[in-house]
Amino acid sequence: MADIMIVTSIGKLPSLRTSHGAICHHRPASHKVRGPEMFGSKEVKCGHCSRLAPTWEQLAEEFNKDESSPVKIAKVDCTTDTSLCSDHDVTGYPTLKFFKSGEMEAVKFRGTRDLASLTAFINEQLGNVPQETESEPRVPEPVNGLVELTDETFAKHVEIGKHFVKFYAPWCGHCQKLAPTWDALAKALEHDTTVTVAKVDCTVHRSVCNNFDIKGYPTLLWIEDGKKVEKYQGQRTDEDLKAFVVQKLGSSDSVSAEGTTEPEPSSAVISYSGDNFEHGIANGISFTKFFAPWCGHCKRLAPTWEELGIKFVGNPYVKIAKVDCTLDSSKDLCNQQEVDGFPTLFLYKDGEKVAEYTGSRSLDDLYEFVVKHMPHDEL
Repeated sequence: MADIMIVTSIGKLPSLRTSHGAICHHRPASHKVRGPEMFGSKEVKCGHCSRLAPTWEQLAEEFNKDESSPVKIAKVDCTTDTSLCSDHDVTGYPTLKFFKSGEMEAVKFRGTRDLASLTAFINEQLGNVPQETESEPRVPEPVNGLVELTDETFAKHVEIGKHFVKFYAPWCGHCQKLAPTWDALAKALEHDTTVTVAKVDCTVHRSVCNNFDIKGYPTLLWIEDGKKVEKYQGQRTDEDLKAFVVQKLGSSDSVSAEGTTEPEPSSAVISYSGDNFEHGIANGISFTKFFAPWCGHCKRLAPTWEELGIKFVGNPYVKIAKVDCTLDSSKDLCNQQEVDGFPTLFLYKDGEKVAEYTGSRSLDDLYEFVVKHMPHDEL
């Protein structure tokens, strides 16, 4: 028997008909699932249900037109079959569930209710994976910094180096919300040779997802030399994702300009001293904080300065930096730059001091100050 996908509803949905008749409008509570079904629900005058109705009818036409179809599209009116809906824990409308043949436990659909997402979800449940060609797999080419990996290319790509990988399903609503942020992260790190940002479609490339024990979508894994190191569980904002990358790289973005000064762990801010200052400010923008560790104002500014550094992670034109004027290697430098108080904030462009910042030390104001000095093609 076929699997069944059902929409449960309160009130009436338009009759869904195929070439072989109406689909499961009302099932008694004693009805036994004899094949995979997909199941959905709606309340009286439910706007979401009304909007879903034409899409559900299209879905029924697609899968029910052939009697040999492995899945049947159906619906249940919860105003009539209240006990059935109660048995299946239907608490909101519409509810969409996929039942496999002979099983009473269902998989609930949680994605966007459009035809493409519903079809992709059903095909995933049926195990309909497109056949790959026999041709030699190509090395994945990044698009705007983002690498799309497959069963064939994954192992080779991640076996060396550090990789931040998104495992997703196209029908997943949370994945769809994350997509533009993930694209932006990849774009920001496009020129960073220490890490790659990648994605894997688990509805197509199930083998690699099974190997990494992917249980839900999206799953974000930090992988080093082919091994899973950490699952990202923070907020999925641009700044939080960038901060995580900086932390996992051990501040690879804050390595000093000539490698002569040891970078502070987990920092997006570059440390300058008299040894590397001139080289560090030679190209692009260097917004530099001159400070003393004992200075109260400096201590209050420190977390904001770190956040400012995170905002420009992956931007090769802008460096957020700092100089500890109490170090022997920096005392002459601070005198040469006419630092007469702490903190002092100077902006350098292509080796020249162009401005001192004396405004509010809020993150937004500091960020706008840097942006104002950036060339238009770098914005």
